[in-house]
Amino acid sequence: MPEGPVGHVVVVGAGLTGLTAAFTVATRSPGTRVTVLEASARVGGKILTTPFAGRPVDCAADAFLARVPEARELCEELGLGGVLTSPAERSALVWARGELRRLPAGLVLGVPTDLDALAASGIVSAEGVARAARDLDATAPPAGEPVGDPDGDGDLTVGQLVRGRLGDEVYEQLAAPLLSGVNAGDADQLSVAAGAAQLGAAARRSPSLIAGLRAQQRDARAAGADPDAPVFHGIPVGTQTLTDLLLARLTAAGHPVHLSTPVEALERDGDGWALRTPGGRLTADRVVLCTPAPVTSRLLADLVPTVAGDLADLDYASAAMVTLAVPRAGLGRPLDASGFLVAAGDRLPTVTACSWASAKWAHLDDPDVAVLRVSAGRHGDTAALELPDDELVEAVRADLATTMGLTAAPVEHRITRWWDGLPQFRPGHLARVRAWRDAVADAAPGVALAGAAYDGLGLPACVRQGRHAAASVTA
Repeated sequence: MPEGPVGHVVVVGAGLTGLTAAFTVATRSPGTRVTVLEASARVGGKILTTPFAGRPVDCAADAFLARVPEARELCEELGLGGVLTSPAERSALVWARGELRRLPAGLVLGVPTDLDALAASGIVSAEGVARAARDLDATAPPAGEPVGDPDGDGDLTVGQLVRGRLGDEVYEQLAAPLLSGVNAGDADQLSVAAGAAQLGAAARRSPSLIAGLRAQQRDARAAGADPDAPVFHGIPVGTQTLTDLLLARLTAAGHPVHLSTPVEALERDGDGWALRTPGGRLTADRVVLCTPAPVTSRLLADLVPTVAGDLADLDYASAAMVTLAVPRAGLGRPLDASGFLVAAGDRLPTVTACSWASAKWAHLDDPDVAVLRVSAGRHGDTAALELPDDELVEAVRADLATTMGLTAAPVEHRITRWWDGLPQFRPGHLARVRAWRDAVADAAPGVALAGAAYDGLGLPACVRQGRHAAASVTA
């Protein structure tokens, strides 16, 4: 990134991606003025931490992958490196075949690499284990797997890949609950390239998916990877600390962040851009759009109508986070894992996953009260979100009675509804994103696209996109 200033950069959207883009421009392009415009009354987007049961508890993401560097590096740059923590409980369970069963060792995105551990877990039948084992004898990919650009016409769904290589049971009992849960979607429609790139790389490496994943593990060990290193990091005082610090750094350096300021239109202004807001007109040399796809579509409608149309068609899922504080005496089992997923073949009426936050994080442990973070809702099913609060809590309690033997009423509850909060990535998504960015670069030079709708979910992906967007508008 060049050191010279580029004038005025306006970032639209103050979620993690937008704040990272603004912070990166401000710190790495001295002399450039940065302004952030946010439609809502707070920064953070889908990152939110509020007090619950006497502690700060996240309402959405509470961790990020440790092996992916971007989020960790941003935390270190902001002075948070020394406070990062990792889960106290590293194992997890799945509700499968009528009971909670511990996930076997050796899973990679829900795909087993240790078949003895898979058999011992009881999550799939003996027939399911035998079907998975046939993958090791494969000499060619299954007929029907697409070939070509793995990010384009060679992309396939997670369901196609895992069902074809290891069978339906492994997919439905292991891969689907994990990868469907990440974006409240359907892994039978989820792009491998956009949602499970590690599986795609293993599948290209070997006709056996298990062998390809084992080879990845050998490479990691040879490169000095620590098998006992934390998989996830968290921030004890809440993930919102990250976005709050970005806000503080920007405003302290004189770069304004305007809340409750939706952008109504994006228009050309000579060689630059003008943004119309309810409060007036703001000019910019470069613009970064870190807004949800429907908002970006509206802003690009007259400038790049083809991209605007595609963004308008991008599908989203809605989900609810129901946080409960329950007496430990009312639990029918010990909290001896980080939580549980729900297998596709054993769906519960309401709950799709449950994080045992008091066991997962040492800073949330309490001898008398357990904090549970329960997910409800999935793509195409908003019935749980539409329930009144009291009915949703009762529906969740019923599922937790079935799975965990919960008998006590919660002493506190909190419901956070994330309407249209999770974009759904279909096969070929990354190729479409490249085409969108190319079209915007041609028709609207100086405008960059970034955010969860493009290059993946999770804090590291958001930080990475913010960094890249900052580089593109200052280059």
